[in-house]
Amino acid sequence: MRKSVLFIMLMLGVSMAAQAQKFAFIDTEYILEAIPAYKQASEQMDASAQKWQSEIEAVAKTAEELYKDYQAKMSSLSESQRKQKEDAIITKEKEVNELKRAYFGPEGELYKMREKLLTPINNAIYEAVKALAEQNGYSAVVDRASASSVIFASPRIDISNEVLAKLGYSN
Repeated sequence: MRKSVLFIMLMLGVSMAAQAQKFAFIDTEYILEAIPAYKQASEQMDASAQKWQSEIEAVAKTAEELYKDYQAKMSSLSESQRKQKEDAIITKEKEVNELKRAYFGPEGELYKMREKLLTPINNAIYEAVKALAEQNGYSAVVDRASASSVIFASPRIDISNEVLAKLGYSN
């Protein structure tokens, strides 16, 4: 009997604490689509990535042509000529890998460009969400775009439009 009363009191306390918390949702994809600076940054990054990819593909094609030429002439080449052609192929393949790393690697140009162009936008969104959360007393604000476990959230608690308004964009 005593355990039952204690359990009921505990459940009552937990339910009261859960009701006291306020939650809100945002959709960062929706917010980012409404920000022109984000669209421009994305287009700029895409254009650069395509340019760099074309450059890499050109060098890779050169390496492939060197290899095909080597295979076609391999039987008629001397040992030193074979070694020279093999070294040229290896050098081109290394160049391809170095370009990939320089442009698309963890510290590559695309990463640096993303940091330069998107970090200010993401920081502004964070600050707007933080200000709205403090102003309205939200205990947590969950991003619907990245929270794959959220199956349904009421549109009443979606504050994406308020975030856009706070950033100076109306939608």
